[in-house]
Amino acid sequence: MRDLPPLHTLPAFEAAARLGSFLAAAEVLHLTPSAISHRIRLLEEHLGQPLFERRHRAVALTPAGRRFLAVVRDSLLRLDEASALLRAPQRERLRLSAAPALGSQWLVGRIATYQEKHPDLEFVIGSATGLGPLLAGEADIGLRYGEEEWPGLLAWKLFEERIFPVCNPALAGQLSTPADLERQRLLRHPLLSWQRWFAAAGLKRNDPTHGPLYEDARLMLEGAVVGHGIALMAGSLAAPYLADGRLVRPFAEDCPDRSFYVVAPPAIQERPAAMAFIRWLVRSAHEA
Repeated sequence: MRDLPPLHTLPAFEAAARLGSFLAAAEVLHLTPSAISHRIRLLEEHLGQPLFERRHRAVALTPAGRRFLAVVRDSLLRLDEASALLRAPQRERLRLSAAPALGSQWLVGRIATYQEKHPDLEFVIGSATGLGPLLAGEADIGLRYGEEEWPGLLAWKLFEERIFPVCNPALAGQLSTPADLERQRLLRHPLLSWQRWFAAAGLKRNDPTHGPLYEDARLMLEGAVVGHGIALMAGSLAAPYLADGRLVRPFAEDCPDRSFYVVAPPAIQERPAAMAFIRWLVRSAHEA
C-alpha cells in the first residue's frame, strides 16, 4: 500500500468532480475553497499528473481524472456501506426448531407478539420432530413433545397434554361407545399412544399395528378432517379444529399424556437474549 494517496484528499476529489466546482465541494464538505484546492493539488502531485482542467469558476476532469474517479467513487461507496453495517445495531439471531403442529398453531403468533417488543432479535424458524437439529448445532432452541428426560439438553415444561380421539362430524355419527372403534380406521402417530387412551376408556386393547402412520400431527388432523380415519390427538393441537367444527370429540374420555417442552443445549445459558425469550415462552404457556 505504498502508493496509496493521502486518504483525506479523496472525498475532496470526489466532491469536486461530482459538483464541477471547488467552491461547491467546499460547501458540501464544510471546508474552505483554499482547503479543497490544496487537497486536490496534493493528490495531483502524488499521482504525478493533473486530474482537473481549471476553468473560470468551474473545473472539468481530465481523461486521467475520469479514470481515477471511477475507482475512488467505488472505494468510497464500499467504505460507506461497511461503516454503516458496523455502526448499525447488532441483531441477535435465534434459530428455532418446532414440532410442526405446535409451531403453526401455538408458536408463530407468540413470536410475532414477542418481536414487536424486541425488534433487535431475528428469528429463523424451522420444523422438525427429532432432536437432530439441536444436537448438531443447527438450532438454538427446540419445542418438542415428550417425557421429562432430554439427554444432553436443558428442558423447560410448557404444558401437559391430555389426549382423546377426534374425527369429522359425519364419522362421529357412526360411533356410540369407545368399543365402536374396533370397526374404524385409526390414524397413528409415533408419540401418541392409543393403548393409553383405551385403558382410560375401559378397553383392553394394545396400540394398533396397522392404519395410516402420520409423523406430522398437523397432517394427521387434516387427515381426520377429510375422513381418512379417527385421530388420537393432544388437546392443545386439536382445539382450533374443534372450535370451528371441522372436527368433533366422539367420546368424553381423555387421559394424560406427554408434555410440550422448550429444549436447548446447555450453551444457551450464555445467551441472555435467548434465555429471556425462553422464560417468556414458559410464562406465556402457563398464563394461557
